[in-house]
Amino acid sequence: MDLNSQEVIKRLADEHGADNLVVILGAPDDESAEIAAETVVLGDPTYAGALAEAQLGLSVYHVLEDDFRALVDEDVWEEQIGVMADVLDAEVISAAVKGMREQAP
Repeated sequence: MDLNSQEVIKRLADEHGADNLVVILGAPDDESAEIAAETVVLGDPTYAGALAEAQLGLSVYHVLEDDFRALVDEDVWEEQIGVMADVLDAEVISAAVKGMREQAP
């Protein structure tokens, strides 16, 4: 997650409260998804961005998770995400994000 995104997320959490935000990730692998999820839940593990040591505990999901998919119109899903769902390991990526979500303070 880049530094600019961290600043925007921090600002939105300050303005609206962490309970009013949900972060949706689209990372292509479990490692990058897990790091991004960790950043918005427990703080930036690299200590480089605005979320360093900021345990926001945000709700975070990956676009390939079944809970998110259930909320998206099927035609939109196929047009925007379908190919990605066909080539990525949704189960592994989803497990990585869920693992971080479960660590929320």
